[in-house]
Amino acid sequence: MRKALLKLREAEVFARAMASPHHPVLVQIIPIRRCNLSCAYCNEFDRSSAPVPTEIMLRRLDRLIELGASVITFSGGEPLLHPELETLIRHVRRAGRMATVITNGYLLGPERIERLNRAGLDYLQISIDNVEPDEVSMKSLRVLERKLELLRRHARFAITINCVLGSGVRRPEDALAITQRARQLGFHSTLGLIHDSHGQARPLDETSLRVFEEITRLNDSVYSFTHFDRFQRELAFGRPAPWHCPAGGRFLYVCEDGLVHYCSQQRGSPGIPLEQYKEEDLRREGARPKSCSDFCTISCVRQTAMLDEVRRRPKEMLEELISRRGRSPRFLRFLYWLFFSHPLADWMRRQTALLLRPPRRLAGAEEHGQRLRRM
Repeated sequence: MRKALLKLREAEVFARAMASPHHPVLVQIIPIRRCNLSCAYCNEFDRSSAPVPTEIMLRRLDRLIELGASVITFSGGEPLLHPELETLIRHVRRAGRMATVITNGYLLGPERIERLNRAGLDYLQISIDNVEPDEVSMKSLRVLERKLELLRRHARFAITINCVLGSGVRRPEDALAITQRARQLGFHSTLGLIHDSHGQARPLDETSLRVFEEITRLNDSVYSFTHFDRFQRELAFGRPAPWHCPAGGRFLYVCEDGLVHYCSQQRGSPGIPLEQYKEEDLRREGARPKSCSDFCTISCVRQTAMLDEVRRRPKEMLEELISRRGRSPRFLRFLYWLFFSHPLADWMRRQTALLLRPPRRLAGAEEHGQRLRRM
């Protein structure tokens, strides 16, 4: 039942993205910059910042909801250090939006997992960098194994394990072991490429490329973003992966000071206070070309852009999915026939577009937010 409800909420996110080209699909917001770890490659934490006061965070969340944000992710720093994180999650869920958390997992225990359950958390992502801890990262599989078992037994939210490849990773083979363990536990798994301090990719060495190929095959299900993460393959070989980055529009990064940035690696642009951010800012910044885009490794922004590609070019994207799978499932070919080859294909597409209109309760929330802004 929980999985079915989660899929329904994901369908709402997709429906709104297909129906409207300008609201934020995904927002990362920072409730605290402090972290309990100090990974050598990370430029997104400090050791002393206080949590953003809860009343300020609630006002920021309300503003994001008014702007139409579909998914709100709490990141950091380490978001579990915020003493009222569950209050913030509950606020997002009561507004009908999806709530996710990115954490290093160290502060998870049975009681904290149950608090996240009761708050209504949709997704939790843990980043694991190696099998054994070293001076670069303490986010190791051995240290976090007990936390993963607790999540498997107690969590009522979906869990994603993210591993990394690239410069600074001593044993690329660890990424494959982490991915395999995530699948054994029944969790989702994702792969990221380590970037420099500006979010730019560096080519992988021969061993890392071999591991990259093995992980890609493991994640090669019809529902996987692997089919569309062709940008990772280009970057892995040191080649540019051109695209239009929608950051500032479809994707927002809101720092602890309440400023809107393109992403965690481009802090300072545009640097507009969230309370002053308006629909015209979403349109302008989302359309603005970014000089850093060709070698960008930020998967969450890339995947947000892919939704717009599906909205603009559904036929071409389905064709690409079929061609990249080789022997594609029959239902994919059936969908292609139904929507693009069948004599009534035009009618089917029109009816589907009607079904993909934003759910009434979400549209009502946005109308309420617009009325508040006019007052």
